[in-house]
Amino acid sequence: MTTFIGKQEVCDLLQVTERTLSRYRANHWFLGIHFVKPVQKILYNKELIQDWMVNCDDYSAHLRAIEAYQATLPSNQKRRRAS
Repeated sequence: MTTFIGKQEVCDLLQVTERTLSRYRANHWFLGIHFVKPVQKILYNKELIQDWMVNCDDYSAHLRAIEAYQATLPSNQKRRRAS
């Protein structure tokens, strides 16, 4: 299950400023993967942010985590055929 957290929680988790968080969003993270913006508030995918933090030097390992996350989304589940 995916946990989405707010800006302050991510800043505390990564021990960075809001400005650095903004740079990460612009240069390293993907909308819809690492963060979402359902209305006006940006929410961050805690598990992928933590994985990115651990695997920032190994992009292929982080890509595997992204693929695993995407596989769990309802839109990527196989549909059952009605009998």
